[in-house]
Amino acid sequence: MPRLFWKFFTIIWLTLATSVAVIILIVNLFQAAPFSRELERRQQELVLSLAANVLERNGEDAAQRFTRTSEDTASLGLTISKTMSSRACADEHRAETRLILKDGICYRISVSGKANVVLDYLALMMPWITILVSSTISAAALARYLIRPVVHLRDGLSALAHGRFDVRIGDKMAGRRDEVTALAHDFDASAARLQELQDAQQRLFHDVSHELRSPLSRLQAAVGVLRQSPTKLDAMLGRMDREVERLDTLVGEVLTLARLTGRSDLLLKAQTLDVIDLLNDILSDAAFEAQAREVSITPSVDGIFNAEVEGELIYRALENVVRNAIKYTAEQTHIAVLCETTTDRLKVWVTDQGPGVRRDELERIFQPFSCGDDAISRGGYGLGLAIARQAIERHGGRVYASLPDAGGLTVTLELPRKPTAYSPADDQA
Repeated sequence: MPRLFWKFFTIIWLTLATSVAVIILIVNLFQAAPFSRELERRQQELVLSLAANVLERNGEDAAQRFTRTSEDTASLGLTISKTMSSRACADEHRAETRLILKDGICYRISVSGKANVVLDYLALMMPWITILVSSTISAAALARYLIRPVVHLRDGLSALAHGRFDVRIGDKMAGRRDEVTALAHDFDASAARLQELQDAQQRLFHDVSHELRSPLSRLQAAVGVLRQSPTKLDAMLGRMDREVERLDTLVGEVLTLARLTGRSDLLLKAQTLDVIDLLNDILSDAAFEAQAREVSITPSVDGIFNAEVEGELIYRALENVVRNAIKYTAEQTHIAVLCETTTDRLKVWVTDQGPGVRRDELERIFQPFSCGDDAISRGGYGLGLAIARQAIERHGGRVYASLPDAGGLTVTLELPRKPTAYSPADDQA
């Protein structure tokens, strides 16, 4: 059962129990019972009727004996007296009196109970007053219990609406442990995620601007050289071609990353492919690139893993991880690529023998325009691993890095056979 249900149940149950306890307490204090006045009135009517019947049938002496016996049993102030005139029997009529005409004599039979009007009224109203007070206290407690976190949630949502993503309300729940508290912590997680996305967006704008400025500056420099020395046309055109190619590569990678991160609801153009066969093609091409630095790489891996994937994205993800390993591994070393398949999942390990990264940078290297602080710059823009993670996560998989005991860096890719819903928060678990 949810905690909030039990809290409401406990408050209502305590309210009812308190109401009963207060009623019992008041009854004991004031020696009064609910509806006691009504009971006493009915008792008086019964005694008056009995006394009148005894008087009419058996005479005055029998009626007096009944009166004494009745008073010894329950003292109601029952008395029998004679009036001065027989005509009084027709003149006086009250609830506490019976007038009986017997043998030409008018008898008055009356009761004078010890009724206390205040206590009788209190006894009559006591249950309703107790219920009203206890329900008011209970309603106030429930309202306060619910309204306080709702006010915090409203203030938090208002802050988000105004672009303030640093607001947190989980610490304002005053030690509560129920569904409302869980909602507050979910709000904090959402606010933190929005703040992270905003910071990433600002950082992306800054980094893209910085990366675009460098080739543009070199293009401007080449144009300036051509204006001063037209004879260097061939050399400067080659330089300009390289810079334009760098710009095209950067813009292509930025657009790919934007496509992956900007539309989480974008449908995949899935097709059935052998992912291991795709990986072997990448390894075959990468072997030529690795020879330039006297680096060897696992030529191929065995197995078959047919999966429903978007081929272009998976190809980019695998290629980026492999080329990143070639780029940062030390010269004359080996890059190991291993695979493991299960019924519904493929796991790929790519291990280099480079400088690696610090343990606190294992997540940061997957952010755009980011690499380890100790890594030697070897070109590129720091978008490869970011694109790889987004592409694999779009299929419901995982990409993460680890530090092997022998040094270097291992990047692990996990890909399901069929695309599934995935949240990056799963990595934190």
